[in-house]
Amino acid sequence: MEKEETLKRIKKEALENKVPILQDASLDLILMILNIKNPKKILEIGTAVGYSAINFASIDSAPFVKTIEIKENMYNIAKENIKSMELQNQIEVVLADATEYLKNLDEENLYDVVFIDAAKGQYLVFLENAIRLVKDGGLIIADNVLFKGRVLSDYNEHKHRTAVNRLRTYLKLIEEDKRLKSTVVNIGDGVAISIVKK
Repeated sequence: MEKEETLKRIKKEALENKVPILQDASLDLILMILNIKNPKKILEIGTAVGYSAINFASIDSAPFVKTIEIKENMYNIAKENIKSMELQNQIEVVLADATEYLKNLDEENLYDVVFIDAAKGQYLVFLENAIRLVKDGGLIIADNVLFKGRVLSDYNEHKHRTAVNRLRTYLKLIEEDKRLKSTVVNIGDGVAISIVKK
């Protein structure tokens, strides 16, 4: 019960501080998929306060989660939150720019699942690395692929134009890439799920 209360506090503080975390509907969907998949290793790109990593590490298969965060303040908060949930042996938080870090990540034991929830303008870079780092038959899950409805509309304002265009390309790529079998679920801010067939 104590851990449930701690997780509620982490979520409440994130929302109060306007830190983007997984929306409830998206989290429920992803947790359901993970419980079916029973992953042993998950790679997360974009830690924020550690909310999703904590949820992922808490599923029945108790996977190891490596999560990458670029902002030092978020990294420090995530480390504290993970410690408060007594998951520091199960979740490794890496302070790094994922676009650089992933290029040099070369692991023999590939990941069962890669979860992308970081800079929208970098999703294409993350995708190529995710395909390389995930097992054959593994999953790539990306959040916010509809970006508040902008991706499927005729949105062309300067402020988010690059991110929107890159997300449109991301959706096109996951549909056309022969290594992937993908679907996009219109819940939360849009969740793309791709099965990788190498």
